Amino acid sequence: MTKQPSIPKTDVVLMGAGIMSATLGMILKELDPALTIHIFERLDRAGMESSDAWHNAGTGHAAFCELNYTPQKSDGAVECSKAFKIGEAFEVSREFWAYLVERKYLTNPAAFISRVPHMSLVWGEANVDFLRKRYASMSACPLFGDMAYSESHDHISEWAPIVMRGRTKKQPVAATRMEMGTDVNFGALTRGMIDHLQKMPGVTIHYNTECLDLDPDGKKGWDVFVRDLITNEKKTVNTRFAFIGAGGATLHLLKRAEIKERKGYGGFPVSGLWLKCHNEELINKHHAKVYGKASVGSPPMSVPHVDTRVIDGKKELLFGPFAGFSTKFLKNGSLMDLPNSIKLDNLMPMIFAGIRNVPLTRYLIQQLKLTPEDRHAALREYVPFTKQVDWELMEAGQRVQVIKRDKKQGGVLEFGTELVVSEDGTVAALLGASPGASTAVAMMLELIQRCFKKQSQSEAWQAKVKDMTPSFGDTISKDERKVEETRSRTNKILRL
Repeated sequence: MTKQPSIPKTDVVLMGAGIMSATLGMILKELDPALTIHIFERLDRAGMESSDAWHNAGTGHAAFCELNYTPQKSDGAVECSKAFKIGEAFEVSREFWAYLVERKYLTNPAAFISRVPHMSLVWGEANVDFLRKRYASMSACPLFGDMAYSESHDHISEWAPIVMRGRTKKQPVAATRMEMGTDVNFGALTRGMIDHLQKMPGVTIHYNTECLDLDPDGKKGWDVFVRDLITNEKKTVNTRFAFIGAGGATLHLLKRAEIKERKGYGGFPVSGLWLKCHNEELINKHHAKVYGKASVGSPPMSVPHVDTRVIDGKKELLFGPFAGFSTKFLKNGSLMDLPNSIKLDNLMPMIFAGIRNVPLTRYLIQQLKLTPEDRHAALREYVPFTKQVDWELMEAGQRVQVIKRDKKQGGVLEFGTELVVSEDGTVAALLGASPGASTAVAMMLELIQRCFKKQSQSEAWQAKVKDMTPSFGDTISKDERKVEETRSRTNKILRL
């Protein structure tokens, strides 16, 4: 690409002003205050795409209630290792947020985190048996030692009255509950961190600016090409390290980076839809995140939930998600995003992944055919005594599920997050969706270890990481005392 007028040279470029870039920027500036950072965001405000509270992010994924993180194996046993890993990562996030509050970088924790119990709810003999086994496995782990379990209609009604009212007592039901669950407004958290970063020396944030490309400069750095969306002026910035944390747009930029690790990656976009309640009486009667089990043949992302949210200080109630389909990779993206992402290196992985995920295609087709009455019928399985008039359909955000090359299967569709790092550590990209935002701190610390290897091995950086996130690198899921210590401290600082 032809050279354009340049922005001053910088140490770090962060593409996208979402939760990932905000977290990485804050950690890096704490580790090395002298670093210079330029952040580029195509919208006019931070955290308005995937990180926004209305765009999927918000459960505060600690694996307390998400049944897709604890699959049942063919022998009937419940596999909990993923849940333990996610639970540990969320504790690291809480520690870092508490660190930011302690230093008054974030002044009001209530603006981004609230106490909302997490529940799992199932019905039918087979599902009750599954949840009973899940509870036995999880409650034995210190991270989930406070989990409560019940098969009593009356007891569960006390926990979540609106999901039990109208159910026949002949229906076998079971529920688990973690009282210490949280709701997190990742949009507000992102904007709080970005606001503080803006005040720090050496940090410059460019809104309404789109990243177009990045090329190696021949000196172990990168030239990043950007365009001002208001003036249409193109510029370049030279950097020693570039992070692509642009949500759905990450795949396009990764494919343009001249690193071998980019090959074989593709993406499959899925839109989200919510039913939002506007009956204040119903909203006030429910205070929990109640997660169910995905229907047979449905993908993990389709796990239905009756979700209490606290957004900008107001209690809200959502049900979903329902899936839609758009070829856009961002809510504010282009319909050509999916076609333009298909290259020679990812064509076969995408074809193989498509062949192996026919149930997902069938599920999306079924979702697109849903009528308002169909969606209300799905809602009534979780909130039996409710009226269609009390709910309205609203659009959530776009998710781009990762497709990657696989030696055995040709290509696989991943339902998590994927960190892609160049061999020399000068470029990194984050692909995928849930539980992304909730585990952002642990992921960005892992990125730093891989991309800033020499500095990460220094005593100064290691001591600072321990100061910010005491449990990072520890397997606290096996240590009851450490779990109690970190939760007691962060609960107090975050006012939970």
